[in-house]
Amino acid sequence: VVDTEHKLIIAHDVTNAAVDRNQLFPIAGLAQHTLRQEEIKVLADRGYYKGEAIKSCYDAGINVLVPKTLTSGNKAAGLFDRSDFRYDENADHYQCPAGEILQQRFSTVEKGKTMQVYFASVQVCRACKLRSKCTTSEQRRIRRWEHEGLLDAMEENLCNTPDAMPMRSRTVEHPFGTLKAWMGHSHFLTKRLKNVRTEMSLHVLAYNLRRMISIMGVLPLMEAIRA
Repeated sequence: VVDTEHKLIIAHDVTNAAVDRNQLFPIAGLAQHTLRQEEIKVLADRGYYKGEAIKSCYDAGINVLVPKTLTSGNKAAGLFDRSDFRYDENADHYQCPAGEILQQRFSTVEKGKTMQVYFASVQVCRACKLRSKCTTSEQRRIRRWEHEGLLDAMEENLCNTPDAMPMRSRTVEHPFGTLKAWMGHSHFLTKRLKNVRTEMSLHVLAYNLRRMISIMGVLPLMEAIRA
């Protein structure tokens, strides 16, 4: 985690997880604890997008902006995507591209998440002229997570903050590039997660010290350390 003003590394960790989806809340929470702030704002790339993690962040006072992942293959298959169906929060229903209403029919639990299921009647879908562009089944069903309103609000906030992702890139990529240049082609010299975490901590310490020397100067930094 890197602060946007001075490019200082606020929090870090080393993981051998194959994906980043489960890393958002732990590392953002660590940054919040380090900064001793009740509320912070975090920008992350779409690799960290996970509904449960985003909700955990908001519950902890961490305002996150993460672009949605593009996992559906409907667009590539020439079918309408989930984004083509407009949700009406007041009426609690979806409207499909053909103008038909998909009502909430029942709730289900999938992988521990409570989902609301919306669809129109089979007769409506069968008679629809756009069916070939919508689904290969008898009817199109939309599943909505019970806390998806939070994700919709974050998406709207992200759309209203066009510089969020460019800021994320120019903030966090700076120390990444610097550290990788220092480490050379061999990267980490140690093995096993515990040892690599220690090595990474030394890299971060050296990076932050050099940044502080650039920001404050040697003598003021030495005085601040003594204090």
